[in-house]
Amino acid sequence: MKIADTDILLVPGYGQTLPGHWILRWENKMPTARIVRQAELHTPSKKAWLEKLVEDVEAAKRPVVLVAHSLGCVLVAHGAHALKDKVLGAYLVAPSDWDREGLVAEFDGGDFKPVPQDPLPFRSHLVASRNDPYCDFARAEAFAKAWGATFQDAGNAGHINLESGHGLWPEGMMSFAGFMKKLG
Repeated sequence: MKIADTDILLVPGYGQTLPGHWILRWENKMPTARIVRQAELHTPSKKAWLEKLVEDVEAAKRPVVLVAHSLGCVLVAHGAHALKDKVLGAYLVAPSDWDREGLVAEFDGGDFKPVPQDPLPFRSHLVASRNDPYCDFARAEAFAKAWGATFQDAGNAGHINLESGHGLWPEGMMSFAGFMKKLG
């Protein structure tokens, strides 16, 4: 599947996505990509976030491929069955484990807990880091297995965000291109 034949919806996670983060750069590099812009970044509500994601998926003109980071991965898992008719696949990066107590001091995971364990109804690929402070590697592997996602070990890459040195993240772009090729 070619990127130009799809609408790429980029689904950020909890908090403000800093300028230079790979997800913002990918929006600029791919002409059919756009960010799902949530209203409440520091006090997210699963209901409100899911409504916005469904709205953006429904507004798409082409088949949709989701690219999610952190809490965005968990959102995709929560909404997968509501999205299945238009979503071809999901590329999931560094999911955060909101079932873990004290993950973020300012937010306890709210109604995003528990993290869904049901298979996703579309193809998916999960990229995880061995030293992600927001999700243990074994837990990320378990998410991939539960969701029916192929799994990629990103090595010691932190949370695969700007703070861990992943601005453009060319390895991710190459991996995403491989995932797109498998979609069709």
